[in-house]
Amino acid sequence: MTPSRSGRSPRSSTLTTILFAAYLVLLVGLVLFKFPFNYETGDSGRHLNLIPFAGSYTAGGVVGWSEVIENVIVFVPYGVYLSMLTSGWSIGRRLLPILITTVAFETVQYVFAIGRSDITDVLANALGGVLGIGIYAGVARLLGARTNRVLNAVALVLTIVVVLAWAFLGVHSMGASPSGHARTLTAANS
Repeated sequence: MTPSRSGRSPRSSTLTTILFAAYLVLLVGLVLFKFPFNYETGDSGRHLNLIPFAGSYTAGGVVGWSEVIENVIVFVPYGVYLSMLTSGWSIGRRLLPILITTVAFETVQYVFAIGRSDITDVLANALGGVLGIGIYAGVARLLGARTNRVLNAVALVLTIVVVLAWAFLGVHSMGASPSGHARTLTAANS
């Protein structure tokens, strides 16, 4: 199989596209449907925060960095995959789909009153995407023409692990009652 001008083989690009699509499905499940966690936020209705970090404070008045860090981490693969598929694009051009996606997620959450729409999420997600672009650039400098092949192998393994973990968590969260205690299925309640 001959590589394209960018050094990627058609098979590598196809695998990258499939893995990116799987990642996007998982991302939609996580962001919009909170799968596999299936938890109630206790909130109903629409919530919109346009002040960075204002919605990130804990009850003690301290910024709750864990959610911000999780939002950064969850978008790192987006930047990596986008870079793998669009290596000829500038950083700004790669950042645009990341921003559009995160704003779309926050808009959908607001319109359908599912979760909170928060500018902090947009900023954290964008930072995650930029970090992913940077990670790709660093790996590309180290590995050269082998970059996408190596990243595809790593991404394939991680995707399998994440899907299996989500399936495990999803099955276990379906068996939990709202109070968080496991539910036993019997003939009477099935």
